[in-house]
Amino acid sequence: DNYVDEDGGDPLAWAFGALGLQDRARHLATLLLNDLADVLRDAVDPRFEFVRYAEKLAAAQPHFDPLADALAQAPHLIDRTLQRLTLEALAQHQPDVVLLSVPFPGSVYAALRIAQAIKATRPEVVVALGGGYVNTELRELAEPRLFDFVDYVTLDGGERPLLALLEHIAGKRGKTRLVRTFWRDSAEEIAAGPPQGDFAPLGGTGEAQPRTRGPTVRYTNFVEPDVPFAEVGTPTWDGLPLDRYLSLLDMLNPMNRLWSDGRWNKLTVAHGCYWKKCSFCDVSLDYISRYEAASAELLVDRIEAIVRETGQTGFHFVDEAAPPKALKALAEELLRRGVAISWWGNIRFEKTFTPELCQLLADSGCIAISGGLEVASDRLLQLMKKGVSVEQVARVTKAFADAGVLVHAYLMYGFPTQTTQDTVDALEYVRQLFEHGCIHSGFFHRFACTVHSPVGMDPAAFGVTLQPLPPGRFAKNDIGFIDPTPTDHDGLGQGLKKGLYNFMHGIGIDSDIRSWFPVRVPKTTVSRHFIERALSTSR
Repeated sequence: DNYVDEDGGDPLAWAFGALGLQDRARHLATLLLNDLADVLRDAVDPRFEFVRYAEKLAAAQPHFDPLADALAQAPHLIDRTLQRLTLEALAQHQPDVVLLSVPFPGSVYAALRIAQAIKATRPEVVVALGGGYVNTELRELAEPRLFDFVDYVTLDGGERPLLALLEHIAGKRGKTRLVRTFWRDSAEEIAAGPPQGDFAPLGGTGEAQPRTRGPTVRYTNFVEPDVPFAEVGTPTWDGLPLDRYLSLLDMLNPMNRLWSDGRWNKLTVAHGCYWKKCSFCDVSLDYISRYEAASAELLVDRIEAIVRETGQTGFHFVDEAAPPKALKALAEELLRRGVAISWWGNIRFEKTFTPELCQLLADSGCIAISGGLEVASDRLLQLMKKGVSVEQVARVTKAFADAGVLVHAYLMYGFPTQTTQDTVDALEYVRQLFEHGCIHSGFFHRFACTVHSPVGMDPAAFGVTLQPLPPGRFAKNDIGFIDPTPTDHDGLGQGLKKGLYNFMHGIGIDSDIRSWFPVRVPKTTVSRHFIERALSTSR
């Protein structure tokens, strides 16, 4: 899968040329770090990853036992390092409250190791857990043992729950007035009474015997309005050693490197998603369903404040899908004030992004855009209510590319009713998009059904049957499904990823699309000139 110089020359010359010495050094250093990660997996912890550390302990894990067992083991080298850093931070800041944000399953183990160190050293410190993982997977939390490590778990937008929690800690609010917060009831003795429910069987005296009921998890949601997006304030990185974060370069593709090479100020253009219809998305959850925008003037005020604090002018807008109207207003305000930044973010490839708007965004500092082409099939795009077509995606991505903006496509396979023919045709569409300079990188991920998505909530509408979830009191998110369509997604996925990897490096774009698949597949039904014709037609 890698390029090799047949003449025995420099195998990296194609990527860096004669001048990219710093990039070459960063790439080689990143490869060295990956080798060190292999050493850590072999010698210290087989679960170690830089990004997805021990994620199987937490991802859609119905039982807390795997995490509890791992946390009960003697700390190893990585655990001890994390413990030392935690205690140093405690000594420096002397906090009364510590908030742990857990965005992904691969963050949970380390977060609970941090909490464990805090409770062992200063048990009076209040520890609260929140973040994306909690918001998606712990919405039905009933596991008391989690609260051996943390005191509270909050859901969704954190501002209002935390304001209520801080008032409670200060003695100004009772637990019954907490907002979207899980907490643990202490054990209590059940009074004598009829031998039912929580009561022990009758004793030898013929009277009910009281017993102690174990701790239980409570959820309190005192209804109060959320803090409006326009009033949540400006993100801050105060106190963080911004100059010590590593810039990694593992993928040589210029678009892919944005995720790890360099540091970006994170900012949200709007809360939630203005579209919120995609069938694969958690549209029922607050972080998608509650859409709120802010004025361009306020956004640029925040941008200027962040630049003053960090001294860095690179921004990553982390919206699920940044609204085109908001981006247009933001670009105009940046240009009006003469604020020079570089920015990139995620969008929907909708027709609102005309060549003129794409050029305006580029003029304001837009260097890259990512968006979902997903299954690259008009039939399936309609089924998933994506609101775009392959032709439309081609025109929009080409408009961005012509404006000098790098384009990344999120791609998907394994969606309900997707056939082998659909999959082969999808890779042909992607090949043509690379061939005509519409996109510069992409990533294929396999569809995962979640309980909060339209597919998970109404599987019959998508021709699938859900598998029963195992009983449990901890995480609940991914759910298996049975698709009667006879498609080998495992084998096809290998071909999709292999072909895409090579396309991103300019290799094999003229090859027969079938050559990438390890299994026998049919010839594509897509015309070799489909994208070319789409680009030649007017909007």
